[in-house]
Amino acid sequence: MKFDKALLRTVLFALGVVATVIGIYQTVLFNDLQRNYWIFMVSTLCWMPLIYWRQQDNVAAKLAEQRAKAAKAAPKPGKPGKGGKPAPKRR
Repeated sequence: MKFDKALLRTVLFALGVVATVIGIYQTVLFNDLQRNYWIFMVSTLCWMPLIYWRQQDNVAAKLAEQRAKAAKAAPKPGKPGKGGKPAPKRR
């Protein structure tokens, strides 16, 4: 069985949103943030891996883009006049 990372991201996102909404509701209802602080920490714990994974995906995409540009700009071997040693100057 293969682990589905997209499912985990969806569950963490939903749990984070629900915990944030419940925390806001409880804070407004009881007018006490200290008593509901733990609910906001649960939502923060759900959001932190999502933010980390998004940053890792962005870094991987940038690296892949740079590699593609480097491969495209690299001179092709075997073609004279492109890359390699410069041609000697004639007098």
